[in-house]
Amino acid sequence: MKTTIISIGDEILIGQTVNTNSTWIGQQLSLLSIQPYEVICCSDNADHIVQSLDRAAVQSQIVLMTGGLGPTKDDITKKTLVDYFHTELELNEALWERMQAIFAQRGKAVVEMNRSQAMIPKACTLLPNQRGTAQGMWFERDGVVFVSMPGVPHEMKHLMEHEVIPRLRQRFTFPSIVHATVMTAGAGESTIAHKLSDFENQLPHFIKLAYLPELGVVKLRLTGSGSADVEQTVLAQKEKLKTILGRLVYADGEEKLEVHLGKLLLARNATVSCAESCTGGLISHLFTSVPGSSAYFEGSVISYSYAVKEKVLGVKKETLQTHGAVSEPCVLEMLDGLLQLNNTTFGIAVSGIAGPGGATDDKPVGTVWIAVGNSTTRLAQKFQFFPSRTENIRVFAHAALNMLRLFMLEH
Repeated sequence: MKTTIISIGDEILIGQTVNTNSTWIGQQLSLLSIQPYEVICCSDNADHIVQSLDRAAVQSQIVLMTGGLGPTKDDITKKTLVDYFHTELELNEALWERMQAIFAQRGKAVVEMNRSQAMIPKACTLLPNQRGTAQGMWFERDGVVFVSMPGVPHEMKHLMEHEVIPRLRQRFTFPSIVHATVMTAGAGESTIAHKLSDFENQLPHFIKLAYLPELGVVKLRLTGSGSADVEQTVLAQKEKLKTILGRLVYADGEEKLEVHLGKLLLARNATVSCAESCTGGLISHLFTSVPGSSAYFEGSVISYSYAVKEKVLGVKKETLQTHGAVSEPCVLEMLDGLLQLNNTTFGIAVSGIAGPGGATDDKPVGTVWIAVGNSTTRLAQKFQFFPSRTENIRVFAHAALNMLRLFMLEH
């Protein structure tokens, strides 16, 4: 079962909008064991859209389109589909009444342009959009399903989850498929792949291993299909994988590192605070992005300058003059001052060179010192990461979270 995804819009082609829709759709299709065969990006041009539809209809049984359904002149997808399927538009009275009620509730006047959104091709099955005025449309021809959805991500996702996927399940029979996900931190994709080389070579032919790296973490996904006992086999292979990787694995299933760490802190009735320099508060942001984090996160000191390190955290001036801010003595003193200031169970202190400036011969861009500890034990470690500032800040934060995770496993 193959699917072609067609993303329509000049803004995608010129790089003004990132095509996140096709990525998300591909992920959802893989969960159904539907093979995303191709992603086509085409302009707001009728001929280009028709060419894309013809090409997709030859190679796929399902064609999913996004974009071009708005009320403005450059939104031509619906008109193009009317011509393509040799049909005509008609006013959907129920939809028009609902749209008028929505505009009235918002205190806005309804104009003729809005009415065009209630004009629906006769040949399609309407897919009601509860998140906006551009409706989804389902067409079928010669055994191929064509679905048109708005390009606004949250509207598209709502339609996929509540209309498209349920209808695809009814329309087609998909093979059984099982996914098992493991989250890792503390090693890059290539290191993990090396550790899993023999394991991957010995996997049954109906199970595949995918590496999905992000900055600071690597998601591993085992996918099995076709076998009657596929779920049992996938789960058994997952346990083998976890044994091989040991403490690099921090969670079963898709779970962010900050969520997992929050669970560890809650389980111990423990608290944490941060002293951040180069990360500028990102570690604190990651903690507080988790609902309920007030139960364990006390606060942070953004000690970006020497002055704040000295005045607030008590870092010695001679430490900064002799060793510099990006050093083991500095982050240990930052940690000591933080724990005295906030009296939390655990603390994190980070100081590094995110770049592009500030580097020296012995401290290139990407150098970071991280300290974690409690009232009795402290641990500091040096890491070397990327030449890019944005990547460094993110990976510094994840490295700090993972370092605390590992510390908590032993203390």
